[in-house]
Amino acid sequence: MTTAPYVRVIEADVPAVSTAGNDDDTVVGQAPFDGVVSKVEYVPEAGITGADTNSRTVSLVNKGQAGSGTTAVATLALTSGVNATANDEKAITLSGTAANLNVASGDTLLWRSVHVGTGITDPGGLVRITLSRS
Repeated sequence: MTTAPYVRVIEADVPAVSTAGNDDDTVVGQAPFDGVVSKVEYVPEAGITGADTNSRTVSLVNKGQAGSGTTAVATLALTSGVNATANDEKAITLSGTAANLNVASGDTLLWRSVHVGTGITDPGGLVRITLSRS
């Protein structure tokens, strides 16, 4: 009996980072099965206008089962010309390294919002992760 294919969507609310120079890490969930991340989206509660020099980068990080992993699964640098519209999903670019998209059952997935330079604010919102069973 085969269990593939199977797709699961994990959604989690992530907090705002209302001070431009601050960062935030938020656990969004754990992988329910061995699989591959096939899509990551961010739905911000307010618009974000990207900027050069002082900007913000958001990413999905696989912390693994022990919580110490550092694998970047998907990343979006909100630089000049890269904006996000309020209440509209923004695709987060998946890693170009195929192995970085793999998750094992029980891996902890973390949403990271980091300022660059003096930064810009992050309004918070919803993160949506699509996993496909491998």
